[in-house]
Amino acid sequence: MGNGRITWISASDPPTAFPPVADALLEPDGLLAAGGDLSAARVLAAYRQGIFPWYEEGQPLLWWSPDPRCVFLPGGYRLTRRLRRELRKSTLEIRCNTAFADVVRACAGPRRHQQGTWITSDMMRAYEQLHRDGWAHSVEIWRDGELVGGLYGLIIGSVLFGESMYSDVPNASKTALFFLSQLLDDGTLSLIDGQVDSQHLASLGAVMIPRTQFIGLLDQFCEPQNPFANWPETPVQVSKLV
Repeated sequence: MGNGRITWISASDPPTAFPPVADALLEPDGLLAAGGDLSAARVLAAYRQGIFPWYEEGQPLLWWSPDPRCVFLPGGYRLTRRLRRELRKSTLEIRCNTAFADVVRACAGPRRHQQGTWITSDMMRAYEQLHRDGWAHSVEIWRDGELVGGLYGLIIGSVLFGESMYSDVPNASKTALFFLSQLLDDGTLSLIDGQVDSQHLASLGAVMIPRTQFIGLLDQFCEPQNPFANWPETPVQVSKLV
């Protein structure tokens, strides 16, 4: 149970210097620590421990580990009949890691009913470096040579930690997530972390599990800690997925 206060981390502290996730606050749910930096080593260490950065421009760097945790498990993606019909006649195609920075910038763009963004300029730079290092990845939706949606996240072992997604055309982000769910179902991935509960993710089949269970799954599936490279080498036609 949270101890009623958060821990301050210095940028000079070791990358693994996070307090136990059980110390996270109950309100706001999961706030654990502040400070530190967004070095690749610290971000990777955080995710491996079930912690992620989430803050807005002008705030200190904040680290979170909510309880319960929103995840997709194998077989959990909810493909509705309507979406199945749409995918079967779709002309969209999926590419991976060909426009990572563009996907991140699009995810950081303005949204209806939302002011500001947690994808700050520092976050963009940090995740672009993680992408260059082979840890951060994008699943992109293209139409007639134009990027129209997608998502990005980190993969450690066989766990994908989802960060953000966007759509410029109907069902684009749902399609990207469906593609990942197939990697989950065939055993390429073992777990998809959705971080924080939302009606949208729940409608697609995400479930809430206790943080202790989530950490146990990380202990099981985040090894070996090697950059993930098991992506299709050529574009995938969405209509071929169903």
